Amino acid sequence: MIRPRAVALGLGTASLLLLLAVLGFQYLAGMPPCELCLWQRWPHVGAAVVGFGGPLLIRAGLLERGAARGVAALAALLIAISGAIGVYHAGVEWHWWPGPQSCTGPAFHYTGGPLDLNTPVVLCDMAAWRLFGLSLAGYNALVSFAIAGLGASLLARTARKP
Repeated sequence: MIRPRAVALGLGTASLLLLLAVLGFQYLAGMPPCELCLWQRWPHVGAAVVGFGGPLLIRAGLLERGAARGVAALAALLIAISGAIGVYHAGVEWHWWPGPQSCTGPAFHYTGGPLDLNTPVVLCDMAAWRLFGLSLAGYNALVSFAIAGLGASLLARTARKP
């Protein structure tokens, strides 16, 4: 029988693995993230914290056992939010809708402040990498929705205790 705490831990682990993967792309493959890429990471950070922290708090007696379902549901929701941001980002890359002005359009606007010409300018509407037509944002959307859906499905199958 699947327990809600195990679902929460699985979702936290999945988010942590996705974060490690994108950090690998960033630091090992030399692909710095744009602003929307960073937006997609924050819900995964939250899901990892909730997915690992919730069961730890339950085990320590700081949360009741009944909270495990809510913890797992929150982790799944956070992962789905990252997927939704991934859809938005992929749409910006395909120019289906406008993105934030801070990271789309002309690459350089000098405002008179300090200037570091060694810092790469990363635009949100230019995909740094594609495989089979999908960018990392598109893959994040697919993988995040799949993980969130699997987590929600497993959570629905857990036994409800009174």
